Amino acid sequence: MCAARGITKSQAARVLVFFGEFMEGGSMFKSAMVGLLSMLAVLMLPQAAQAEYADVVINNYADAAGMRPAVFPHWYHRIRFRCKVCHADLGFKFKAGGNKITMAKIIDGKFCGACHNGEISWSVENCGMCHSGVPGTPTQIHGSTVQRLVAPTYKSLGKPAK
Repeated sequence: MCAARGITKSQAARVLVFFGEFMEGGSMFKSAMVGLLSMLAVLMLPQAAQAEYADVVINNYADAAGMRPAVFPHWYHRIRFRCKVCHADLGFKFKAGGNKITMAKIIDGKFCGACHNGEISWSVENCGMCHSGVPGTPTQIHGSTVQRLVAPTYKSLGKPAK
């Protein structure tokens, strides 16, 4: 199943056969159909995940385990749930990397696994849904302004005027 688009391989194959039968028309029709089919194929294929502003990159254990860091889409979740759902009810700390999240804990229904259990939301079988970060990226809030702030060096204003 193409998890990102919600269709199975057999459904995609039926679409290809359907369009293949229509390809018996003229060459202009064929060109238009090939173009349309190409655009649909690109849209249906899983796309590479990228961290966006305020996504949390979690790399406490991933590099050591030979996995890509997990990317948690914070704002995607935040527009659907109040802060308390994750930070009070599920126990997530208000600090990137502040939790000792492991796959064993997630599978046991803790942290992400409270919802990502195959019943409330998709489960953990598709590793690339979360483990999509660039290897070696430290645990951080991606694009945080805190990472870009550079405190100016302190300069004395001199002696106050009398």
